[in-house]
Amino acid sequence: MVPVVRKRVIVSGKVQGVWFRQSAAREATSLGICGWIRNRPDGSVEAVFEGAHDLVDMAVEWAGHGPDRASVEHIEVIDEEPKGEIGFNITG
Repeated sequence: MVPVVRKRVIVSGKVQGVWFRQSAAREATSLGICGWIRNRPDGSVEAVFEGAHDLVDMAVEWAGHGPDRASVEHIEVIDEEPKGEIGFNITG
């Protein structure tokens, strides 16, 4: 069985109104990982990626640049204990 990891990312810059959440959901789904993503009131985007270590790392790397229209200035990555997320959801 593949060990599961969970990483929370907070991405700032021009990340709202540029299809970041939808693109991240598509990326996560294509990688087969679970979690969620949402806009934050301060203009940043917060996401949780949960799954196999290498696949989660790929999602975090993607979040470091986002979709073409985004301009990521900073990404904070926080390791967390896996919670058994199912699917990938866009919230907020």
